[in-house]
Amino acid sequence: DGKLHDVNVLDILLPEPGAFYIMDRGYLDFKRLFTLTQSGAFFVIRAKRNTRHQRRYSHAVDPSHGLRCDQTIMLTGATTQDAYPQPLRRVKYYDRTTDKTFNFLTNNFAIPAQTVADLYRSRWQVELFFKWIKQHLRIKSFFGTAENAVKSQIWIAISVYVLVAIIKKRLNVKTDLYTILQILSLTLFEKMPLNQILTDRSYNDKACAMRNQLNLFDNLTGQ
Repeated sequence: DGKLHDVNVLDILLPEPGAFYIMDRGYLDFKRLFTLTQSGAFFVIRAKRNTRHQRRYSHAVDPSHGLRCDQTIMLTGATTQDAYPQPLRRVKYYDRTTDKTFNFLTNNFAIPAQTVADLYRSRWQVELFFKWIKQHLRIKSFFGTAENAVKSQIWIAISVYVLVAIIKKRLNVKTDLYTILQILSLTLFEKMPLNQILTDRSYNDKACAMRNQLNLFDNLTGQ
């Protein structure tokens, strides 16, 4: 739901004890994060620059791997110290590939500091995966929000993409995959051999026109 603010998602989340929740700064709400802690779940989240805190302990880190500090802290903000009254762990990490420094907060004190950074980096891979899905599978929205519904829709889209890739290779079609998908959507009820449909110039022209319309719509809506 586009109207639902990021952080409000935590209100409908049913935390799983022992699970890790990896979040960006948009989810930084210490009262809600404390609820995760009380539920036995763990989180790794990017801290905001103005997050006030006091260092309690510092732990040795290996700077050769990008780690800059591993600290136990207490929040000292007027509202945050009441919202999250327990110690937090702060890990500072420099990523050489992006030339950026990140400050992470977590309620897990057992895993290595490098693992904290790696967990957040894994979140980037998930984002890249969904970006790939949006670009190649044209999933603009999900029909359901349940885990099984989202997984099913993604797997169906990926299966279709793979099948079309197989068709393209076996029929030695030069048209790109996205255009083939557009052609198939236009000829769903046509009783013609696939190789004939995919080489018919008129269908290719219609598919290209459809793509241009969709790209124009995406640019106008910022999607």
